[in-house]
Amino acid sequence: MTTLKNGKILAVALGASLALAACSKTEQKTETSSTGGIELLNVSYDVARDFYKDYNEIFKKHYTTTHPDAKIEIKQSHGGSSKQALSVKNGLQADVATMNQGSDIELLADAKLVDANWRQAFPNNAIPFTSTIVFLVREGNPKGVKDWSDLANQGTEIVIANPKTTGNGRYAFLGAYGYGLHTFNKDENKTKEFAKQLLGNVKVFENGGRAATTTFAQRGIGDVLITFENEANVIKGKFGNVDIIYPSYTVNAENPVAVVKSVTDSKGTTEAATEYLNYLYSDEAQELATKFYLRPSNPDILAKHKDKFPEMTTFFPNDVFGDWASIMSTYFSEGGIYDQLAVASQNK
Repeated sequence: MTTLKNGKILAVALGASLALAACSKTEQKTETSSTGGIELLNVSYDVARDFYKDYNEIFKKHYTTTHPDAKIEIKQSHGGSSKQALSVKNGLQADVATMNQGSDIELLADAKLVDANWRQAFPNNAIPFTSTIVFLVREGNPKGVKDWSDLANQGTEIVIANPKTTGNGRYAFLGAYGYGLHTFNKDENKTKEFAKQLLGNVKVFENGGRAATTTFAQRGIGDVLITFENEANVIKGKFGNVDIIYPSYTVNAENPVAVVKSVTDSKGTTEAATEYLNYLYSDEAQELATKFYLRPSNPDILAKHKDKFPEMTTFFPNDVFGDWASIMSTYFSEGGIYDQLAVASQNK
C-alpha cells in the first residue's frame, strides 16, 4: 500500500516537474498573485495573528514605496507553532516561517527547506522580538497566586497549551521546570516533584495558545492561564476582568524567523521574503511590536516603553537546558521527562 501511494506521489511530482520545465523563463521567474503582484505566505504561530495582520499592512506600504512598480499580497496561516512547522515540512508552501521556538525552524533546516545558517541571516540571531511566560488570573486574584510555587497548591486549576504540540505549552513547562531548578538549587528530584504537582492541577491542555485563551477567558474555565506576556496583555485589554501576575523567575520566549528558501527560490520570491523579515527590525515594526506587548530587540525602543514591560528575572531555555535538539529529546520526546511527569501527576 505504501509503495503504491509513493508511486502515485512520484508520478504526480514528475508530471509537475515536466510541466514546470515546459514553462518559459519569464513564467518561472516570480509567482504572482491574482492581482498580478508578488504573493507571500507567512506561516506563523497562533497568538501572533494580530501582530502580523497589522505588520503586513505597514510592510506593504514600505514595499510599494521602495518598489513603486510592484504589487504585493501577504497571506497568513496561524496555529500551534510546532504543528505549523510540520505543515511546512509536509508541503505547505510558506515563503517565511515566523515561529515561537527555535526547534521549529531547526526542523525546517534539517529538512533542507531553510538554510542551515538561518540564525545568521537576520539580526539578533534571527529573533526580532521576544516574549516571556506570565500568569493570567481572575480579577482580584482570588487564589492568591504570586509565583510558580502557588500553581502547585491543591485546588488551583490551570489552563495551558499542550506542551507536546505547541511552543506556548513547552515554554510554560520549561518555565516551571526552570523555576524549580532555580529554587531548589538544581535538585532534579525536588524539581520533578514540584512539576508533577503543577501538572496535576492542569484542568485543560489546549491545542494552541489562542485556544487556551478562549477556554480561560471566554469559557471561564480555570483559575490560572499560563501564557505569553503579549497574549496576557491582549486578553486583559479585551476582557478587562483578569489580572496579570509576573513570576519571580521565568523563561524568555524567542520568536525566530526564517525564509523558506526551498519555496522562495522556486517561486522567485526570495528577495521579497527576505525584505519582509528584515523590515521586522525597522523602528516602525519594533514600535508596532510594543503595541502588542512583544519585547522589541531594539534596546532603545524597549527602554522607551519600559512602562509596558516590567523588569523581570528571566532565562533562555538554551542557557539552562542546552540546545533545542537536546531539549526536545530530553523533555518532549515520547517517554521523555514531560511524559513521565504528566503520567505520574494523574496517578498521585
